[in-house]
Amino acid sequence: MRKFQLSQIKAPLYEALLRYKKRRILSFDVPGHKKGPGNPELVEFLGADTLAVDANSMKMLDNLIHPVSVIKEAEELAADAFGAEAAYFIVNGTSAAVQAMILATVNPGEKIIMPRNVHRSAINALILARAIPIYVDPGLNEELGIPLGMSYEKVAAAISEHPDAKAILVNNPTYYGVCARLAEITELAQSKGLKVLVDEAHGTHFYFSEDLPAGAMEVGADMAAVSLHKTGGSLTQSSLLLAGEGMSEDLGYLRQIINLTQTTSASYLLMSSLDISRRNLALRGEETFSKLLEYARYARSEINKIGGFNAFGKEFLDGDAFYDFDETKLSIHTRAMGLAGIEVYDLLRDEYEIQAEFGDLGNVLAILSIGDRPMAVERLIAALSEIRRRYGRDPEGLLASEYLAPKLLLSPAEAFYAKAEQLPLEDCIGRVAGEFVMCYPPGIPILAPGEEVTAEVLNYIDYAKAKGASMTGTEDLDLERLNVVK
Repeated sequence: MRKFQLSQIKAPLYEALLRYKKRRILSFDVPGHKKGPGNPELVEFLGADTLAVDANSMKMLDNLIHPVSVIKEAEELAADAFGAEAAYFIVNGTSAAVQAMILATVNPGEKIIMPRNVHRSAINALILARAIPIYVDPGLNEELGIPLGMSYEKVAAAISEHPDAKAILVNNPTYYGVCARLAEITELAQSKGLKVLVDEAHGTHFYFSEDLPAGAMEVGADMAAVSLHKTGGSLTQSSLLLAGEGMSEDLGYLRQIINLTQTTSASYLLMSSLDISRRNLALRGEETFSKLLEYARYARSEINKIGGFNAFGKEFLDGDAFYDFDETKLSIHTRAMGLAGIEVYDLLRDEYEIQAEFGDLGNVLAILSIGDRPMAVERLIAALSEIRRRYGRDPEGLLASEYLAPKLLLSPAEAFYAKAEQLPLEDCIGRVAGEFVMCYPPGIPILAPGEEVTAEVLNYIDYAKAKGASMTGTEDLDLERLNVVK
């Protein structure tokens, strides 16, 4: 494992909050609950200790938009823990980190190369930046019906065809745990003058185990958005934006970009959870993720003995678009036992009180992270076995493919800001979408602003709705109508 340069036993922001709490300072500032008395139901629900440190920015606690003391030190420790040149605390979710990466590197009218299976936050950033996406087909594993991580050759072709592109965005990993050839793509892109941005929302743990895929900072990428809350244990909505050596001359500018959209009332609960979780990962992460990999490998083996499920893994590696795999993502293909992934997802929750991460048309995903224990894994295995016995059926008629190649007719910004009209779905074929359609989670758009509405897309939407997928992104909450460009 990489050696740290700083003392990772420290947690400066957390320690400052403990000192603040001990002083019992009388509050005539915000928040209005005044450490609890103003909202007794909230005290009962969250606890007095929580509200006692739900503080406002002040000298002894520093200020996230211009850190000079304990937050600055906590961010420096995070940078050291992740092997980055700098780290920025993000309290608006990893979506804000993804958007900051793109806004910091691509100006209006400029191009960015990315796979189409990006999170909606990346396409939202294109709207804000008025940038032009150059989509790369990520590849498809037809047996599993999942998009992959972009082949090196397709990336090279995109760079060659668009020498004026300013950046490339890479998923590491995808929602399903698939990793592309990140090191080689990074080297190629940087040699052509492109910034390499990595959506590492599901890759926090990569930095703390040699048995997991390489992290973005380890291969020299310029920036990475890391959801510490997803697999690293911090509170929901708390994340990091990591900057590599290639950003060393732009760190101040990057802070300014972050401050365009990040709240000026940063939650100390979220920030302290980042500080505490970073310390936990640095001190105990290697041991923790070693055990977690054992749980994941055991679960994968047992689930595959049930029949009808395919808890897939490294046997699908192809040396390219499926270059590596995150084994802590328990991605389970369900079509062979006659159920869509979303149906298994619903059964797990409704019949067995088990909440998986998401289900799509062919797969269900269970994420293992630092909070998992062997008994929980056994319960998941038992539930899947019962689902197979009770609900398994002939797979005939299930949709196989999860990736629809987009037909981009306008840039996302042009379409989003254009005059639009709302039409019944069946009347939208051939028109340009003015809004998103997606299943959430995972939040990867089926249709994005600027793309042609095709019969294939509408069939996919109808099928997903029929299977019970949660459809989001449209003004019409029932998704009977769609905004299209006039």
